[in-house]
Amino acid sequence: MVLSGAERYLQLGLQLGRHVEGIVDAYYGPPELASAVEGDSPVDPRVLVSTAELLLDELEDGWLRDQVVGLRTCAGVLAGESVSYADEAQGCYGVRATYTDEAVFAAAHERLAELLPGHEPLGERYARWQDSILVPPEQVERMVAAVIEEARARTRGLVELPDDEGVVVEMVRDKPWLAFCRYLGGLRSRISINVDLALSAPELLRLISHETYPGHHAERSVKDHLLVGGRGLLEETLVLLPTPQSLVSEGIAELALTMLLQGDGLGAFAAIVRDAGIELDLAHALAVERALEPCRWAEVNAALMLHEAGTSEAETRAYLERWGLMTPELAAHLIRFFSEPTSRTYVVNYSAGRELCRSYVANDPERFRYLLTEQVRVRDLLEANNARVPMSSDR
Repeated sequence: MVLSGAERYLQLGLQLGRHVEGIVDAYYGPPELASAVEGDSPVDPRVLVSTAELLLDELEDGWLRDQVVGLRTCAGVLAGESVSYADEAQGCYGVRATYTDEAVFAAAHERLAELLPGHEPLGERYARWQDSILVPPEQVERMVAAVIEEARARTRGLVELPDDEGVVVEMVRDKPWLAFCRYLGGLRSRISINVDLALSAPELLRLISHETYPGHHAERSVKDHLLVGGRGLLEETLVLLPTPQSLVSEGIAELALTMLLQGDGLGAFAAIVRDAGIELDLAHALAVERALEPCRWAEVNAALMLHEAGTSEAETRAYLERWGLMTPELAAHLIRFFSEPTSRTYVVNYSAGRELCRSYVANDPERFRYLLTEQVRVRDLLEANNARVPMSSDR
């Protein structure tokens, strides 16, 4: 049987997934392809590299070809190719991991100090403020449910959600991430919330909208309905982590809460926070988060320190605590995230995806809807925005 280019991509992605657990985030394509891959022995990564290169030679320039470039890059790393961390990130996601000057973080700290006045060191002020607005453990599940209900209703004003879509939520522990959306196919997702680390109210709002509505679950279910069911684009039935698809997806999810807060959204979510017994000026809290946002690039610096500069884990944790204003627990959690095979380079997607997608959307709901409903290339976002981010596709 002769496979189409899309089917060959699915086959290659599934074969790559035999080598690293979790690298295939979701698959809901032809079951016979998955059965065939599972029934065979794992394919040598060097063979996957050669097969991916043959497919690249045949594909026209476009979204699918970009995906295969990411796949080929990951297969090359597994095959033992000597690739720098920055080159690996660019090959996988279409942006290059570059070091951000600490002056960017220092300027962000100055803005944050104005929002959190006091005489103690800024890190202590920020930590005390965070501690004052933590979601009580007994309120987490109820608040998660309330946020999902409100977010789903407001997302329907941004994009038409397919009938019968939905999520199930579970609380988990001992994971390298804070939350995870596993798209199950059939318009359903399982949302896992890691309760090892306490979350502040604004963190929980952002996390849940990121993973559910109008973030990851909304994107996957809408694209399943429109692109797979409506247009027959089989390549969309595979969600493969080390590909440009991930950067766009994280950019959408990073903007999710911002889109929900348009109109009277701020008041609606502030009411949910109050109902959980938390005294919080949500507008001020979001201003604090936005002031700290440039410091998210410190996470990319930290990954470069670990994987390229050979910096010790202890020094890297201290760096995250200083410039990212993280607790020791969160900094250690991120070190673990940077060390996992599936998320080693993944950290570049959050800040780069957020800035690229934010620049493209420019608070226009119709542009955000486009991101949720179409195949969007990282290169096109870069070209359309001429975005000034510390990563680029041409460096």
